[in-house]
Amino acid sequence: MSEILEFNLPEIGEGETIEVPEILPLMAIRDIVLFPSMVVPLFVGRIKSLEAVKEALSKDKLIVLTTQKNSRIEEPEPKDLYKIGIIALILKSFNLSENRLKVVVQVLSRVEIKEFLQTEPYFKVKIEPCKEIEPEVISSEVEALMRTVKDNINKLLSLKGTLSPEFSAAINSIEEPGRLADFVSVYLRLKVKTAQQLLETLDGVKRLKKVSEILLQEIEITTLQNKIQTEAEEEIGRTQREYFLREQLRAIKRELGEFDDLESEIEELRKKIKKAKMPKNVEKEALKQIHRLEMMHPDSSEAAVIRNYLEYLIELPWNKSTKDKLDLRHVKKVLDEEHYDLEKVKDRILEFLAVKKINPKSKGAILCFVGPPGVGKTSLGRSIAKALGRKFVRVSLGGVRDEAEIRGHRRTYVGALPGRIIQGIRQAGVNNPVFLLDEIDKLCSDFQGDPAAALLEVLDPEQNKEFVDHFLDVPFDLSKVLFITTANVTEPIPKVLLDRMEVIYLSGYTFKEKLEIAKRHLLPKLLKEHGLSKRKISIPDDVILKIIEEYTCESGVRELERKLATICRKIARKIAEGEKG
Repeated sequence: MSEILEFNLPEIGEGETIEVPEILPLMAIRDIVLFPSMVVPLFVGRIKSLEAVKEALSKDKLIVLTTQKNSRIEEPEPKDLYKIGIIALILKSFNLSENRLKVVVQVLSRVEIKEFLQTEPYFKVKIEPCKEIEPEVISSEVEALMRTVKDNINKLLSLKGTLSPEFSAAINSIEEPGRLADFVSVYLRLKVKTAQQLLETLDGVKRLKKVSEILLQEIEITTLQNKIQTEAEEEIGRTQREYFLREQLRAIKRELGEFDDLESEIEELRKKIKKAKMPKNVEKEALKQIHRLEMMHPDSSEAAVIRNYLEYLIELPWNKSTKDKLDLRHVKKVLDEEHYDLEKVKDRILEFLAVKKINPKSKGAILCFVGPPGVGKTSLGRSIAKALGRKFVRVSLGGVRDEAEIRGHRRTYVGALPGRIIQGIRQAGVNNPVFLLDEIDKLCSDFQGDPAAALLEVLDPEQNKEFVDHFLDVPFDLSKVLFITTANVTEPIPKVLLDRMEVIYLSGYTFKEKLEIAKRHLLPKLLKEHGLSKRKISIPDDVILKIIEEYTCESGVRELERKLATICRKIARKIAEGEKG
């Protein structure tokens, strides 16, 4: 049998007592601290809370409520709860759904949790009433304090426009300092930690003094808020209502010496913009967008678009370049190591780079490698980048039919992004990569625009110095980029585009050339990929020639590479199974 405790409950009736069991169910609450004299609705959804409420309803409808120290904890343990809470009487309960209740409770008195007797399926605790200290005789000093608090709470609610005659009558009838402190606390916007400190202050006079200090701060903030409101309303219209409310909050936080996450984000963006060393016109546009971001709700869709836009501007390599290695002997050595024969093609590449070396500002033609699949067009572009010490970017244009794929989408569209050119530059991290536009002959055009026309601005040396992507809406200098294009045939390429490129034809390989490519490049690469490079494995020339003549029918060497890969896999399997190859 649990003991019966006695509580003096002025909220129920002056001098009236109620018998309360020493052991009661407990429910943890979040983001709120309840004070005696409150009648408040609570929504119950957690399993332990539901069980605790059901237990209380099945008996005397009494329940202990205490606040969590951290509201983010979904399943709190005893250590996560404050030791001082309140005892409440459940007045009404409503079933909202199978696992959700709404209860209306009347807060009776403070209690101290002495011991947790059980934690499953709900908390059951042993409690002890808190001995609140009230003065036997109200001194002049305490009377003055009480009158000041009553006047100030009336003043605060008057400033907020929520003062009513009923409230004034109710507060004027309170004669105990502690009860007055509890009553006023309900009308203050208190943080959980501050409210809990008030709940744990058992001396009524001390509690009232703390409330008086908080009340003065609230009056000062509300007065300042009203001043800001008056000033702001003179400058803005109804269409900027949301901005006005946020500006109020920021101004109040500045007065209190606090800063919100948005201000920190704005400050960080400003620093990044300065560090990015953008051209003056681009920096001006970036700062303009930051100003727009400051005026918006941070969670709005337009704010997300602006953030994304600013991130692109900051991450683009406006002044970051790699230094060219224009040593033609080194370039020739790299090309020879990675590509067999193709002497005419290599000579033309070396001539192109020689002009670049002598006159770095020359606006040479765009190289276009044309040839059948598998003859090494793409790998030539990669080798040029390696020889020059530049970053390499490849963009496949096969099947591209929308102009926005090249020029980007305007930011008015949901999910807008820059075009493939700007995305490639961002990916490279420098403003002078070797940029390979693969399969330029497979561009399509339809009602959405002609991507080939958009490429004119990209590839024309006279225009690409100020290439404007629709998403960025500011010019980006593409003149330092070394563009190379590839195609299987020239016929589908629009004439105006073809005129801006110098075509270099790569013909199909002879059997002998394929044999050399297989021995010098394909086999060493495949043996390494299949983990066979450390084993003495060789394939005779006559076997490779037989594969070329009878098992492949192509201009390039892709099918040959696949057949050789098949042989490597079979060798690897035999080795793995312990058989001799």
